[in-house]
Amino acid sequence: MSAPLLQIEAIEVRYQGALLALEEVSLEVQAGEIHALLGANGAGRSTTLKAVSNLLAAQRGQVRAGRILFDGREVARSSPAELVRQGLAQVLEGRHCFASLTVEENLLTGWPAHFTRRAVLRAALDRIYAFFPQLHQRRRSLAGLCSGGEQQMLAIGRALISRPRLLVLDEPSMGLAPKVVADIFAQLSRLNREEGVALLVAEQNSAVALQYAHRATVLEHGRSVLSDQAPALRERADIQSFYFGEGRVLQAAA
Repeated sequence: MSAPLLQIEAIEVRYQGALLALEEVSLEVQAGEIHALLGANGAGRSTTLKAVSNLLAAQRGQVRAGRILFDGREVARSSPAELVRQGLAQVLEGRHCFASLTVEENLLTGWPAHFTRRAVLRAALDRIYAFFPQLHQRRRSLAGLCSGGEQQMLAIGRALISRPRLLVLDEPSMGLAPKVVADIFAQLSRLNREEGVALLVAEQNSAVALQYAHRATVLEHGRSVLSDQAPALRERADIQSFYFGEGRVLQAAA
C-alpha cells in the first residue's frame, strides 16, 4: 500500500503552553478515502483539524509532540495558505461566509492567486455549481440572505475552488435539517467518488458520518481510542452507547 496522504503520528496539543487538549492522537487518511473523526463534545475533533491545517497558533495552541505529514511533508513547516496551494483545504466550523458579498464573490475569495487564466476560473466555478446547483441559482444573492444549508454549501465550494486533494471539514451538519445534511453528504460522497478527493470529516453526528465514510477514528478525552472500517463501527454496540446513551468506547479486542 502506498503512503497515506495524511498521517497524524501521536500528536500532543496544548493551549497557552499548559492546557492539554490532545494526547497520543494518531490516524491516517489514504488518498481517495473518506475518513470520519468522531467523538462527543470536547473530545478534541476541532483541535485535531486545526492542527492538520496549521491553524492552532491563532488560538495560542501548539503541537508539542508527534508530527503531522501531508503528502510526506510536515504541515508545521507550511503556512495555512501554503497548505492550500499544496492541496489541503479546510472548511472549519462556523461557515465564515462574507455576508455582504454575493455567493459567487464569496466563492472567488477562495481562488488561488497563482491561477490566472479566466477559462480555468470559469471551469472551476462551473464544477462547483454542478455539485451544488442551489449555489448557481443564488449566485447573485448576498450570502447573508442565504439559508444555513446554502451557506454550508458555499463554504465547501469556496474550499473546492482551489482543487484540493484533501478536504478537511469540521461539523458540516451543525445546525442543519436532516434532509439538508443528507444532501450535503451525498454531494461530498459524489465528489470523492467521481474526482477522488479525500475527505477528513469531524462529526458528532455519527450516524450520517459512518453512512458515508470508508474508515473512522473515535476520539475520547483528547485521545484516539479506536480506528476501524466504518461498516464495522456501525455494528458496534459500544459506539451506539457512546453516542446515544451512557457509556465509554471500548478498545478493539487484542
